[in-house]
Amino acid sequence: MLKLGVNIDHVATIREARYRGLGHGEPCPVAAALAAEAAGAHGITAHLREDRRHIQDRDVWALREKIKTRLNLEMANAPEIISIALKLKPDIVCIVPERRLEVTTEGGLDVVAAEKSLAETRKKMNDAGIEVSFFIAPDEDQIAASARVGAQFIELHTGKFAEDFHDAAKREKELRRLVAGARQAHVLGLKVNAGHGLNLENLPALFAVPHLVELNVGHSLVSRAVLVGMDAAVREMLAVMQTYRHP
Repeated sequence: MLKLGVNIDHVATIREARYRGLGHGEPCPVAAALAAEAAGAHGITAHLREDRRHIQDRDVWALREKIKTRLNLEMANAPEIISIALKLKPDIVCIVPERRLEVTTEGGLDVVAAEKSLAETRKKMNDAGIEVSFFIAPDEDQIAASARVGAQFIELHTGKFAEDFHDAAKREKELRRLVAGARQAHVLGLKVNAGHGLNLENLPALFAVPHLVELNVGHSLVSRAVLVGMDAAVREMLAVMQTYRHP
């Protein structure tokens, strides 16, 4: 069964637009996480950025205490955040690139360029009982490096697929890259997640990609929840995901 991880970052984005620096405010990302769980989500994802632009430290600690499913902490490979993760003990960390000027994480992690540092972080996390994923483009060298480093998962960056979705030729080209990447990762013993830009419209096409374990979806779910509520938004997406038939 294909699993759904609900990214609640943009719930915190809405809160911080009005209540930044106040230590309280609405909407509550933890309440959103609990609603997503109640609707059937298999896990909750939150990105504790170095600049704390949306999710705050208090949010991740409250999530660790209150959610019953799998907590996926997205994080930069940065000493401060590594230290927090080792104390927090999420079920899994997904290491992502971070750039201060981006609105959200826009590119894949360069595992090849940071292999030694990432291997050290991977070992620290695994020694603490935390699984490790790398958020990467469907690139042969990056997937091979992820396996060498010893990650348990990769999360394939589907942003280009989503951006090119309405251009059939470009969409099919990126889809072929994702399919090849997933197959390569599977052969190398990596479990395969995917995320970025996924929504109800483009999911059926993505299902050509084999070996998917979990999709991490944030913006489209939060956007839909504004209109129909988190419960309905999650259930709609889970209904579409039930059609996934790859191993």
